[in-house]
Amino acid sequence: MEQFERYHHWLLGLPRSTKQLILLLGDLLALSLVFVLAYAVRVGSPFPNITQPWLILAAPLLTAPCLYLLGFYRGMVRHLGGDAVLSLVAAMSVGAIVLAGAAYMLNAYGTPRSVFIIYWALGILYLGGSRFILRRYLFWAVHGRHHRVPVAIYGAGSSGIQLATALKNGNQFQPLAFVDDRVAVQGTTIEGLPVLSREGLTRYVRRGRLATVLLAMPSASRSQRLRVITYLEKLPVQVKSVPAMGDIVAGLARIEEVRDVAIEDLLGREPVPPREDLLHACITGKNVLVTGAGGSIGSELCRQIVRLKPTRLVLVEHNEFGLYSMEKELRELAQDESLEIVSVLGSVVNRGLLESVCRRYDVHTFYHAAAYKHVPIVELNPSAGVRNNILGTLTAAQAAETVGVERFILISTDKAVRPTNVMGATKRFAELILQALSERGGKTVFSMVRFGNVLGSSGSVVPLFREQIRCGGPVTVTHPEVTRYFMTIPEAAQLVIQAGSMARGGEVFVLDMGEPVRIYDLACAMIHLMGYSVRDELHPDGDIDINYTGLRPGEKLYEELLFSDDGLGTDHPMIMQAREDCLAWSQLESAMESFRYALEDGDEEAMCALLRRYVAGYVPSEQDALSVIETQKSQKEGAVLH
Repeated sequence: MEQFERYHHWLLGLPRSTKQLILLLGDLLALSLVFVLAYAVRVGSPFPNITQPWLILAAPLLTAPCLYLLGFYRGMVRHLGGDAVLSLVAAMSVGAIVLAGAAYMLNAYGTPRSVFIIYWALGILYLGGSRFILRRYLFWAVHGRHHRVPVAIYGAGSSGIQLATALKNGNQFQPLAFVDDRVAVQGTTIEGLPVLSREGLTRYVRRGRLATVLLAMPSASRSQRLRVITYLEKLPVQVKSVPAMGDIVAGLARIEEVRDVAIEDLLGREPVPPREDLLHACITGKNVLVTGAGGSIGSELCRQIVRLKPTRLVLVEHNEFGLYSMEKELRELAQDESLEIVSVLGSVVNRGLLESVCRRYDVHTFYHAAAYKHVPIVELNPSAGVRNNILGTLTAAQAAETVGVERFILISTDKAVRPTNVMGATKRFAELILQALSERGGKTVFSMVRFGNVLGSSGSVVPLFREQIRCGGPVTVTHPEVTRYFMTIPEAAQLVIQAGSMARGGEVFVLDMGEPVRIYDLACAMIHLMGYSVRDELHPDGDIDINYTGLRPGEKLYEELLFSDDGLGTDHPMIMQAREDCLAWSQLESAMESFRYALEDGDEEAMCALLRRYVAGYVPSEQDALSVIETQKSQKEGAVLH
């Protein structure tokens, strides 16, 4: 066996010119035998009496140059395709004609004319067949000895066919079949692979022939992908997908780069095309500033803003590495020397810095995304939450107002509605600050945009679940009934920009997050799609446990987007406007003075007491867990879910 392996390595390691020479010498010998066989077929004798024996040597010597000149030897055997067949037929045709012409010019009248036709046909059969056999051998020598995962490709369109071709030449996956919902292609064969229906795929899986399905549907709508994924989730298979067609065309990914199913495919809601007038109104040709530019939402806002061609983009971030990384990425993304990107390292509680930056760079639009947002951490560090989320928002807003910034947009959260945690309460108070500033009047248009969880943000459950599943579990869920709203980061950032353009002053915009998702259902779906099963009382032989850890300090069972059900519609189908009570500026000034004293004294109890006093609906987390759950269940019955 070792000697056989050495032969493989020796053969594959030969120079290309040496391989071509070996093929040529083999063909010269074989074409002589092909001519003898053609003569034998013609006369019906295994040992024919060839009256012109010199034709046995002339046949390969005249045919081989034709094969070489018409490119038959230029193609790599492992990658021969339809062009090789055309060059073979053309070269054999020319070779047979030249051989027949030479025979009659030299008075070889004893040779039947049909011999040359048979020689032509047998030559094509030999050369094509030998290359096919050699191609299969080389493919096995390169790929066949590797253990490759058998897979089915869902989608027999152009992307699926390209994927099958790419996988055949790789060492990771072995495509066994296509699966397609189109009845017209079911039962056919494409690229040597059968096209199955869903029932056919189910039979393959039950027989143990495959345990992985690759989604080759990069151009399908999200609802179409959801229907397919919902079906596949019921099968004991791992599901992966190819990149989106836009990423493939843009060169950001290759067709064979299979990935885990994007979690947004489980949401099922189609993104609404943005309104270009709203996207460009506050950005194109203007100077834009983003605080928290290195965070999940802030960084995506920056990416979207760069594509809308502002004159200047100012990045404010207190994390040095985050600022450096974001600036580097944006400069590569912009590819426009006329766009000025300015990096400012500093905190949003520094009013002098923000005023100086807004004045120096003549800021027109200010997006305030800087905030502490991790509920358990802020719950344990309320002074940090108050300083950054409340004092930082007031400082940034007053700096923008003093300089005369045209628009100030606050990124808020659904946790600001009837909050049970310090983080949510501080974000609601930040909304109250902007509402009071707007009521007081001034040149700057203040507005807020409120939405729920974004997929892929820091602290998101999705990457956590994925890592836990890869490690064999258990997957940790806080409570079996906990639900959350989800939206992709790019979609949220795009809607934030559009909402900010619609503002007239003091509005609390609420993004349509679709239907809330139960976290337990999300965990089960991810476990199934990664090829595992849930282990529970009904399925003790499952692969992955789901453990309940209990609600964390300040965590809500259900999230809400509105205090009541009287939200207003806007010109955009995905953006609503909330009707919220607000504080008078005199009340807010008094509250801020109290917050400052509490911060100076480090009195966290006083801070929480102030939040309870000024934030309507704030029920702090000192309640026992059962009380929290019962409260949230009753709130859910009257909550607006979209």
